[in-house]
Amino acid sequence: MQGQPEQTSIASGNSPATWLERLFGNWVRRVSPTTLRADAMAGLLGAVLVLPQGIAFATLAGLPPEYGLFTAVIPCIIAALFGSSWHVMSGPTNANSLALFAMLSPLAFAFSPAYIQLALAVTVMVGVMQWLIGTLRLGSLANFISPAALFGFTSGAALLIAVYALPDLLGLAPAAEHGAAAVLSYVVTQISHAQPAALAVAGITAAVAWGVRRFRPNWPFMLIGLVASTALAWAWFQSPGAAVLPSAALRTVGRIAAPWPRFEVPNITWASVSELLGLAFALTIVALGQAISIAKAVAAKSGQRIDANREFRGQGLSNIIGGFFSCYVSCGSMNRSMPNLQAGARTPLAAVFSALLLLVLVAASAPLLAQIPMAALAALLVLVSVALFDLVRWEQLARLSRTEFAVALATLIATVTIRLEMAILLGTLLSLMSFLYRTSRPAMRTMGFAGWSEERQFVVLDEEHGEAVFKQGPQDRLRPIAGAAAPSGGSESHVVGSVGATFLPECPQLKLLRMEGEVYFGATQHVADTLHTLRHRPQPQKHLLVMGKSMNFIDLAGAELWEAELNARRAMGGDLYFHRPRPEVIQMWQTTGFTRLLGPEHQFPDKRTAIAAIFKKLDPQICKTCKARIFWECKADAKPYDGPNFI
Repeated sequence: MQGQPEQTSIASGNSPATWLERLFGNWVRRVSPTTLRADAMAGLLGAVLVLPQGIAFATLAGLPPEYGLFTAVIPCIIAALFGSSWHVMSGPTNANSLALFAMLSPLAFAFSPAYIQLALAVTVMVGVMQWLIGTLRLGSLANFISPAALFGFTSGAALLIAVYALPDLLGLAPAAEHGAAAVLSYVVTQISHAQPAALAVAGITAAVAWGVRRFRPNWPFMLIGLVASTALAWAWFQSPGAAVLPSAALRTVGRIAAPWPRFEVPNITWASVSELLGLAFALTIVALGQAISIAKAVAAKSGQRIDANREFRGQGLSNIIGGFFSCYVSCGSMNRSMPNLQAGARTPLAAVFSALLLLVLVAASAPLLAQIPMAALAALLVLVSVALFDLVRWEQLARLSRTEFAVALATLIATVTIRLEMAILLGTLLSLMSFLYRTSRPAMRTMGFAGWSEERQFVVLDEEHGEAVFKQGPQDRLRPIAGAAAPSGGSESHVVGSVGATFLPECPQLKLLRMEGEVYFGATQHVADTLHTLRHRPQPQKHLLVMGKSMNFIDLAGAELWEAELNARRAMGGDLYFHRPRPEVIQMWQTTGFTRLLGPEHQFPDKRTAIAAIFKKLDPQICKTCKARIFWECKADAKPYDGPNFI
């Protein structure tokens, strides 16, 4: 982990349980002059990075620029001090800004006083929900928000960011209607009124920012792009060439109303509260999913262990307090947290320094900030959207998991076509449905032996077209034998093949089956159908040995399923056995009485004991004519085997 100095700390003492540590965390004891210097330098970088982002993201959220700057101050300090991560920088983000605008714009006009009050109120609501989730220790709920759903939402948000930035990029007046389709239609119909001055400023901003990011990735490319385009625009419009590209239609950010956050109680009616609750819940899902994923990503680099519940409480407090100080919904920001870590931040005080230095920068440069062209901010938002829409990851999802690709694609489509809160809830619902579908179909793999070795190495034999086919993978250590052929004759033996020239037979009397997953009420139908198919295929194996090491959990329905399978196997003259069932599974069997029905010598601690005991119960007449001979116990009675050679 970065930053564990040896110097005496300000919270040192015989007992680590000081009130500062209880309040803020054990990082307090690590604070020293060395860490303070490192945190101050990292904080300066953070302030420089967030200055243009705060203005741009506030514009995206439909709020005056100072609200984005305030959101980078108050929530940043509170979340850092009371959260879990030492390096996450909270504040305005593109996803939260867009989500807030998309959800509130149907209720009030962006930038209007009513809209601002709704934004502040929903921020407090989100904070309360986040704090409750952390206090009730429900942080694990964030694990049910799949990365695929978040990625689909982020990609959809990237498209919406670009669409909503188009009017400012072209120098057009803001669109009167909301929604991506309406904005696109407006841009198409008004394209002839595009302002050359706005296009020129946007082009310069994008070119400079892209060039800096490409050739000097450690430099604050957004800030440099804004400064360059604003300076060039000002110089041009002071020159005789201004007649060519007049500045009359070039909108700017305008005056920063107040350089300091002010206390303000959100002024809304009780009727609005019921409307905002659903929006606040959806925003909470987005913010928590982002917060924990960013905290984990940063922790993977720093080596710090993250407490999700503490992180949620910190984020909740930051939004509760921020909502009363002209801040809108905030969460951890990846494009500020990673640079903060890389800049050498040692403790959360880097975020405090960043916020305080930002206030100084805003107070000192407020007149200059007012001159930033809106077209320049729009160009930066388009660059952000391009970076967010990760084509490489889309390709990976399509190649590696069709299910996750479908979840991400459905969430993306919903994000750009319906209300954002519904798209977020849809993505979460699809994630849960995908999870439940996977758990309802536990893997049931036919197993075989790699040969007559003392350790009795199991290999997986996948079922294809009614026959078990050996799938050779990294976990299978069987070596194919050059020139080996499939065994001939022996209709009673279950012939199986492998990739290449190696063939493996199955015992015609004993089925080896490995269970992988939970056998609970949602999975019993799939397991029962698979077992029924095994019993009713031509010349079925009457005895079944289940490898239960990977059968992690069963409930009452699962215990009843195995009881039904036991009765079915015994009715056909066979039996049911288990190899290494887990203690929690055995406990459930004992509770339901299944252990008593199963009887002795039906649960085995190892393969050798299991095969030796079950072999005595097999039909010796079938063994005499069998050509499979896959067990050591088969050697005494079996005919010479003319099938493939085994290692």
